[in-house]
Amino acid sequence: GCRTGGLPAIISAAENGARVLGIDRVSKVANPREDIGAIDSALQKASFAEYPQFEIDKMEAVEDIVRYANGFINYDLVKLWANESGSMLDWITGIVERDGRMVMNFEGSIGTTGQGARDKAWATGHSPEKTALSKDDKSFSFGVSLMEYAQEKGAEFRWNTELVKCEQDSSGRVTGVIFQSLTDDSYTQVNASKGVILATGGFGHNDAMMAYYLPWIHDIIDRYDVTYGHTDIKANYANTGDGQQMGMWIGAQMEPGPLGSMAHGDFGKLGPDAFLQLNAQGIRFHNEDQTNDHYGAQFVRQPGPIYMVIDSDWAEQLPAMQGGLGCVRSASDTLKESIDEWTAGKGDTIEELADALGLDADAKANFVASVERYNELCDKGVDEDFGKSPRRMFALRKAPFYAIKDEGSLRFLVTLGGLRTNANAQVLDNSFQVIPGLYAIGNTQGGRFVGDYPTTIAGASHSIACTYGYLTGKFIAEQG
Repeated sequence: GCRTGGLPAIISAAENGARVLGIDRVSKVANPREDIGAIDSALQKASFAEYPQFEIDKMEAVEDIVRYANGFINYDLVKLWANESGSMLDWITGIVERDGRMVMNFEGSIGTTGQGARDKAWATGHSPEKTALSKDDKSFSFGVSLMEYAQEKGAEFRWNTELVKCEQDSSGRVTGVIFQSLTDDSYTQVNASKGVILATGGFGHNDAMMAYYLPWIHDIIDRYDVTYGHTDIKANYANTGDGQQMGMWIGAQMEPGPLGSMAHGDFGKLGPDAFLQLNAQGIRFHNEDQTNDHYGAQFVRQPGPIYMVIDSDWAEQLPAMQGGLGCVRSASDTLKESIDEWTAGKGDTIEELADALGLDADAKANFVASVERYNELCDKGVDEDFGKSPRRMFALRKAPFYAIKDEGSLRFLVTLGGLRTNANAQVLDNSFQVIPGLYAIGNTQGGRFVGDYPTTIAGASHSIACTYGYLTGKFIAEQG
């Protein structure tokens, strides 16, 4: 695989003297995921001179990930990421800025310190951006920049190729791979004296693996409007669990469940902002001031559609809704003129709004009572029911009133479960022994996340993939 984990691994190995071949199913290089989370990069540390309140305690960040995963992760993997991600980011920054065509920006996802939010968000995100030298060059991208640098260091690439199997010698050492061309169906065996890195991504487009390892995601695909974020179907088609399967076929251990995925709530054009939300029975059901992975988990547990209820001051309230809960998107003021087009109901009173939504008598009574209760809590300045930050609580009093309807959509991106490894990314067998010559990184590697990943640490998944690519390429190159 030659993307978020694979490209850094290829570059790192080539920089350290190894002869490297990258193979991938897609027809050309794809962009690694941007918004790369890191701790203690040079860019990040420079920003803390102006924003010292957002400095990051590495152990606190590690423990946040561990708590998020209910302890079902490999501590060593996460600690190594926390300690090395800053160096990795500085390394990639130097690569993409080498010729002036890109610049790395620290974008932060600035946290919620002092805002009273339930969740703490961390200032971690970094993304490369084209400069004036390349902004009009549609053939140039982050991925192209990394690929070209890898080629400058002697790495080779094969596209339109599909992994068939890993080869082993009589001792059990992985000695190479066999892959098949997707253009002429020919087979090629590649020998690898130092090692094979599996960076083939997740298994989101493998129906059997989804049903077995992530049944709750698999099952709701038929119940809800599940969209595949960020990448088109062709790109996502590469996520069919090839690396996990190839490893298990030669004795590798798949991490035990529960496995992780990225499956977030996708709430209308307003995004998952902290406005009042009621379910189909007209009942408020959670603290709306959440990360959008928690939104998704709540949505699929509610009856019928969800309604985000706002009054005519919603645009003025947006600045308080935005800012720092990780992967949270939000509306812009440009939507004000089209509000009637994307709301499910409108009314000059809350009763009229409930009627416009077609609620039955019981649901209407609950709906009106829920708004009245919410207004009461807003006036108190304390959310006695769910603990939402007062900074994001606004009473609904200015007519007309609107409701945005969400049928329960879920934005499924990728799976995060994979092969069990040690801190050197060496794949382990079912006896926890290293399978010599075999490594797994990115979404092929297990031990990183459970359930969902903490969107409060923006870019953590991308960063762990990049960091382990950076470290594993060097580790392999320096072996025997």
